[in-house]
Amino acid sequence: MSKMMSNSNSHVVWNSSNGSIRFEGVDAILLWVDTALKSFLDTIEEVSGSEASQVVTETAGFRMGQMVTDFFNKDQQVEMLQMLPEIYESAGWGSVLFFELSEDTQTALIRMKDSWEFKINKQQGKSTTGLFLPGHFAGILTQLLHTNINYEIVKSQLRGDAYDEFYCYPTQKSPITNIHDYTRQQEQLEIKKLEEKVQERTKELTNLVNQLSSPIIPVLDNIVVIPLIGTYDALRAKETLSRTMSEIKEYNVDFLILDLTAIDDTINEHTISLIHDLTGAVGLLGTQSIIVGISANLAVNLTNGQVDLIHSLKTFSTLKQGIHHALAKQGKYIAD
Repeated sequence: MSKMMSNSNSHVVWNSSNGSIRFEGVDAILLWVDTALKSFLDTIEEVSGSEASQVVTETAGFRMGQMVTDFFNKDQQVEMLQMLPEIYESAGWGSVLFFELSEDTQTALIRMKDSWEFKINKQQGKSTTGLFLPGHFAGILTQLLHTNINYEIVKSQLRGDAYDEFYCYPTQKSPITNIHDYTRQQEQLEIKKLEEKVQERTKELTNLVNQLSSPIIPVLDNIVVIPLIGTYDALRAKETLSRTMSEIKEYNVDFLILDLTAIDDTINEHTISLIHDLTGAVGLLGTQSIIVGISANLAVNLTNGQVDLIHSLKTFSTLKQGIHHALAKQGKYIAD
């Protein structure tokens, strides 16, 4: 069973046999403003956040506005503008009090009262006008005038005015670009967050490496071992030297054994400088240095690089040999 209602230029047809409603010859649906439509918008805001939801509703309104002109031929544009207030009122969008377009300046002034968006915003307890409707009219005019149209909210019922008033004007930037700007902005924020996390994690790992690097290990009376691990850059070498010289004061050290077992075979100038400075500094304190754990590859690299790293220093292949040497110098030995 079909039933048609007509309001001048607007036509609504209900067909209960197939459960359809057609408005202006196109399928339509009815939504309860205070419940269903409000819940829909509330959900978008809850999921995406207040700022994102504003961009989404504004963009959706703009794109829907552009689609409105598709229902009219180009020679019907003036007629369409005259029909718009009645069409929107018939569709329950609110009362269109005034709609005026200046083709010379490509500007328009629109006044609406008690729109569905105002009703929802009021229920939500908001104090600023929603962006769907002003974006929607900007979309209509952008399509009609073939130029980017933006808007300014001049008056707002939510702020106590008698009606909402939107002033539309030509611009280089339309609402449709806002969603792209917002997306890029969010991408930059995410990149910044990731960079901050990387920096924070790098700092944590650097502190951990520094804490683990070159710990002083007292193995016997007056004998300590410092294992050098991995690769050293200028900063790490400086921190290792400073930390070692600070902590070594706690021990009465006669022999310092530098263990190179875990050092990178491709030894660099910073590592060489660290060993040179470290052995030289402790030497001034009366401590003898011993180097152990030079691998075959490390020995080749040192030789190829013509680095006289171990000049005047005792070297041994293993830590055990180095400890035995230090004990022998003290007149001691480890009994089997």
